Amino acid sequence: MVSFNRRNGLRVHSGYAAAPDAVIAAIVEWARPWMPRARRKAASRVLLGFPVHQHAAPTRKPSRRLEPAQPGDAEKLERLGALHQALNRRHFGGGLSAVPIRLSTKMRRKLGLYEAKTNPAGAMIAISRRHLKRDGWKPVTDTLLHEMVHQWQDETGRAVDHRAGFWRKAGEVG
Repeated sequence: MVSFNRRNGLRVHSGYAAAPDAVIAAIVEWARPWMPRARRKAASRVLLGFPVHQHAAPTRKPSRRLEPAQPGDAEKLERLGALHQALNRRHFGGGLSAVPIRLSTKMRRKLGLYEAKTNPAGAMIAISRRHLKRDGWKPVTDTLLHEMVHQWQDETGRAVDHRAGFWRKAGEVG
């Protein structure tokens, strides 16, 4: 939401245009060079506390292009779907919706991804093909469970993020 680009330019989310003076001051505090860590973290808390998405026009992501299926995908996707159902029953009391699960060749740095139901194409979980091939089913099961915690956040009206609520629920599900 607030970051530096490669040429040291400050990037600020358009939703901050409607922010009160205290939030603007926190942006300035956060961006100052050589800021003590405690002051920068305090400024970050103010920034993250402002509901920036309520003050910005929604952006429409380009439609997802589905990758072509590869040999063996049907069995892997069937197993991922069964894992989703089993983990849903065990950790979420069966309360999560069935969502499409995809395998992605494009994911280079991420092991998995949950796309929220507010996306034009709807909710979806993607798992890295590389992760499945390199690490096997046990780590992929853990990744799927991680993405299901994001799904739980989305379906219960919480912010889809890695803040305290995420870690609390992740601790509950193991």
